[in-house]
Amino acid sequence: MEYLVIGIVVLVGVGIFRYFRQKNVVTILTEDQFREGYRKAQLIDVREPQEFKKGHILGARNIPVTQMKQRLVEMRKDKPLYLYCQSGSRSARAAQLLHKKGYTDINQLKGGFKKWTGKIKNG
Repeated sequence: MEYLVIGIVVLVGVGIFRYFRQKNVVTILTEDQFREGYRKAQLIDVREPQEFKKGHILGARNIPVTQMKQRLVEMRKDKPLYLYCQSGSRSARAAQLLHKKGYTDINQLKGGFKKWTGKIKNG
């Protein structure tokens, strides 16, 4: 029982640490906030190509998080980055990676593509 309590405390602590670390790296935007700025930014869909082909936000480029390290040259450090994935976890991972590589203006769509109600491009 004692080990269970310690395990739960550790898991909660790790979750809190990740939350605050994430807050310092990326700005999480509502759909309205995202919509206000993404046309003046680099709009990046970090999902896999087959997901991107099924539908994506109009104007987005597909740079999957799995290829991001190899494709950093495609993203400018002097322009804001607007990232999204299906639900938010992969774009959070992408934001961490980009932050470590010196990118500073990183924004993420709250809830990801599945919550997006704006214009999309299919196929």
